[in-house]
Amino acid sequence: MPKRIGTQSVEAKGEKQEKEIEIEYIIDKDIEHKDKQNETKTLKNKLKKKETETKKLKKEMKKIKEDYLRAIADKENARKRLEREKNEFYQYALIDLLKELLVVLDNFERAIKSKAQRDTKSFQEGIELIYKQCLRLLIKQGVTPIESKGKKFDPHLHQAFITEESDGVEDAEVIEELQQGYTLHNRLLRPALVKVVVPKKGN
Repeated sequence: MPKRIGTQSVEAKGEKQEKEIEIEYIIDKDIEHKDKQNETKTLKNKLKKKETETKKLKKEMKKIKEDYLRAIADKENARKRLEREKNEFYQYALIDLLKELLVVLDNFERAIKSKAQRDTKSFQEGIELIYKQCLRLLIKQGVTPIESKGKKFDPHLHQAFITEESDGVEDAEVIEELQQGYTLHNRLLRPALVKVVVPKKGN
């Protein structure tokens, strides 16, 4: 139990003397216990508050990280999409013009083949020259003529205008090209108009 050393004045034979005495302080144990409980409770509350704040911060950090990664992924996808669209635009931007040029090319081709045109060497050579120039222009822009005659009929490349049956074939085959077909960078620009021979029914 706590003690404190004090002094007390006494008189002996007319002389004043001081005597040390011990004074004991009695501490209330209930008060001390209650103070400790309050202190413990305060510490627990602070700890709980810190834990709550830590969880909240971890949750916020996780969300920030997820948002950051999502933003990076979205940005990369957008970049790839724009790059793809840009490439497709450059490849197919002239598609309408090329279709019109094909009509001109058809006319030149018919003129070359027609016997009703002027039968002069210079006219023939001029027409052939223009035709070749137009064809080179188209090829330079990525247009490729479709090879059809003697090939197996392909509905993705050919349009059957005339169909005949025959015992001499097992599969549909193009025997005549009526109008040239073209692709643009491996995409169909116009199907070839063809005459097709097919196996006879019942064979």
